[in-house]
Amino acid sequence: MKKIGILNSQISRVISQLGHMDRIVIADAGLPIPPHVKRIDLALKEGVPSFIETVETVLQEMCVEKAYVAQEMGTASAPKKEELIAVLPGVQIKVITHEELKALTHQAKAVIRTGEFTPYANVVLEAGVIF
Repeated sequence: MKKIGILNSQISRVISQLGHMDRIVIADAGLPIPPHVKRIDLALKEGVPSFIETVETVLQEMCVEKAYVAQEMGTASAPKKEELIAVLPGVQIKVITHEELKALTHQAKAVIRTGEFTPYANVVLEAGVIF
């Protein structure tokens, strides 16, 4: 049994296989996921697990250099956007439209679906390098 870190084998595997500039998505319960992209569905019920809790957990193991968020998050879910920015210190945040964010999901290595019911609570995380 794994002793520390992410216990979910699918998430652990995806993170370990990321190269520089590869992307994963952490999504609310409603974001459409392209059929060809790996879906890691964590949603159990409304709010479980939460978007921020999932982002924080992934950040314990993933080196992130850039994050993409929808501009709609700033208006429809401003407190959630502030929480997200707070857990991404030193990470370049690029604001794009929700349509552009959905287009980026097609290039992602995986989409992690949470139980979050907050509108536009989605982020595309781009891998950095640790050296």
